[in-house]
Amino acid sequence: MTPAAPMNQVEFEQALRAKGEFYHIHHPYHKAMYGGQCTRQQIQGWVANRYYYQISIPRKDAAIMANCPDASVRRLWLQRVLDHDGDNDDEGGIEAWLALAEAVGLSREEVIDQRHVLPGVRFAVDAYVNFARRASWQEAACSSLTELFAPEIHQSRLDSWPQHYPWIDSHGYTYFRKRLSEARRDVEHGLSITLAEFQTVPEQTRALEILQFKLDILWSMLDALTMAYVHQTPPYHTVTDQQVYHRGLEL
Repeated sequence: MTPAAPMNQVEFEQALRAKGEFYHIHHPYHKAMYGGQCTRQQIQGWVANRYYYQISIPRKDAAIMANCPDASVRRLWLQRVLDHDGDNDDEGGIEAWLALAEAVGLSREEVIDQRHVLPGVRFAVDAYVNFARRASWQEAACSSLTELFAPEIHQSRLDSWPQHYPWIDSHGYTYFRKRLSEARRDVEHGLSITLAEFQTVPEQTRALEILQFKLDILWSMLDALTMAYVHQTPPYHTVTDQQVYHRGLEL
């Protein structure tokens, strides 16, 4: 039932944060990762597939800036692109993710050429980027609010992976350490925009739907990984054992 009156900012923030119960930290694949129950192949599969998400984030953020007429917002949002793409002082999160890939035993080449990226992961990530391109900049900014829950998931990896997966080179954890502070900073900005821009009942309802959409994307990525690496039923497994879905170039 649609509420009769809009929520005040405290209530609205609480409603946004309540969506955390659907964050992918609760997905069985993630639970297995921080519970020490994943195989080497499952860890590598997650890292290789998540790379496609990592390289898409700056494109998503660039789309938000392209649609935003407010220079003050663009100046702050630009830092997100630099966090991933790097600048003169920092190689950036994508490079840190490639270090993680090498730390779990993957080669840079096989991650960069996206040979392991599953169609379900690709479709989910592409849906996120396309949403950011088509939506208003306020709605696209709101979709970033899964960062409300991100520090917990990064900390869980830092706490559990060294214990459960000693075969992973410790230099690979730089990305998770970086995102602890970056995500908290990004949350402050994204949350302030959402609380200010979504004030009526329809707007607040829309914001919660957008946040659920982003949660759906993250959950769906792990569903695809579960089929391929847990149930051993990757795409076309009844037809061929070849990775026929591999393509390095966008179509």
